[in-house]
Amino acid sequence: MSCCSSARRTETRTGVPTDIAQLPVVVIGGGPVGLAAAAHLLERGLEPVVLEAAPLVGAAPRDWGHVYMFSPWRYNIDKAARALLEQHGWTAPDLEAFPTGRDLAEGYLEPLARLPELAPRLWLGARVTGVARAGAGKVRDAGRERQPFEVRFADPEGKQGRLLVRAVIVATGTWGNPSPAGSSGLPALGEREAADRIRYGMPDVLGAECRRFGRRRTLVVGSGHSAVGTLIDLADLARHVPGTTVLWAARSADLTRAYGGGAADQLPERGVLGQRLRHLVETGEVELLAPFAVDEIRRRDGGSLTVLSAEGRAVEVDEMVVATGLRPDLGILREVRTDLDPALECPRVLAPLIDPNLHSCGTVRPHGAEELAQPEPGLFLAGMASYGRAPTFLLATGYEQVRSIAAFLAGDVEAARRVELDLPQTGVCSSSRVLPGTAEAEFSCCTPATPQGSCCAPKPKLAEDAPCCGSGARRDIAQVEPAE
Repeated sequence: MSCCSSARRTETRTGVPTDIAQLPVVVIGGGPVGLAAAAHLLERGLEPVVLEAAPLVGAAPRDWGHVYMFSPWRYNIDKAARALLEQHGWTAPDLEAFPTGRDLAEGYLEPLARLPELAPRLWLGARVTGVARAGAGKVRDAGRERQPFEVRFADPEGKQGRLLVRAVIVATGTWGNPSPAGSSGLPALGEREAADRIRYGMPDVLGAECRRFGRRRTLVVGSGHSAVGTLIDLADLARHVPGTTVLWAARSADLTRAYGGGAADQLPERGVLGQRLRHLVETGEVELLAPFAVDEIRRRDGGSLTVLSAEGRAVEVDEMVVATGLRPDLGILREVRTDLDPALECPRVLAPLIDPNLHSCGTVRPHGAEELAQPEPGLFLAGMASYGRAPTFLLATGYEQVRSIAAFLAGDVEAARRVELDLPQTGVCSSSRVLPGTAEAEFSCCTPATPQGSCCAPKPKLAEDAPCCGSGARRDIAQVEPAE
């Protein structure tokens, strides 16, 4: 990891730059929106530095690499990034095809990160630990806007470094900060002690993690699309692995949002998911517990868990999948001035535009630098980090955000205010592992892409020497959709 040359040139012996305008713009986060921000800054003649804590770009999409997105490629490729890629001979995938998280990371983000324009400006393994105004504490008013930002970071060995920059774009996302199972927003009593039996997010239950869930009794907590996709995959696993049981804990008895708009949904893949889950519940393949607000988790002899609800119910399970949403971790911004909505923890001006009580992804109107700017001049939240706890984010929205921010930082206020966004009229961000509606899709854990160590690898095997799935087993979508 080396310091950006432009930052070195502008530092004096005291670390205070002689010309702030010559300093780079730091982008915190090397995901899709962070790399798009760098591409737009370069397009505007500005110097970006991208700090990414992980050793590779796209850490979050890699973690849900088995999951298909609801929106096709054309909504998931940034225009400025695509222009850079195509200058070097990159060919875009079928724009109407639906990428997985792995496709997004390996087929788009990795080639983008390798470009000669971006590679020297991308610092991998640089975890940001704090942002401040150089030489000015949070309380000081006089002249703070004339001071550069000081960004502190650490390498994988813990060695500290700092970077002086003219502006900061926070595109850290929220994937690494799942909400707990507890219905109050706090971890349920005993949740931390049961961590080895709890998986947050969207596990690859049909692939690399099917040994963990096969022949087990699993409780899925949550009613969003991550929970829905996981429930459907677990039900598929149960058909091929005897002894697999699926339970669903929903906080509310009103499941309208989870079941979705069905055939009327303008993103058909999303609509099919809700129909499939409803059918699984009606046929008993998924046991519904609703309302069930998780209050306490107790370990039992042998390692299983007893999960108790605020309504006085109790259920015994072997594993839990907690998919109750995500939340931002903006602790790195403690020493700069922010103005966040008290409920969503997003920029206050943005909150009414993205409130999940009122909006889906596709009904959020375009917004940019003006809505994302913080009281600290030059500080912006972008991407999923800008949405706080709202789950209504689409990548296309994030790309428009950073286009606007780059234009603003370049002094083009008119372009920053201009709307350049094309969205589906409804939208969500992810779906189940195999795209719904594909009647001939292979059972997922047996696909050639299954990594070694999954249930379908030659070894090791499940208990009792049973394979994860039968030879030639196929997923027949018609069997799990409601009858006409």
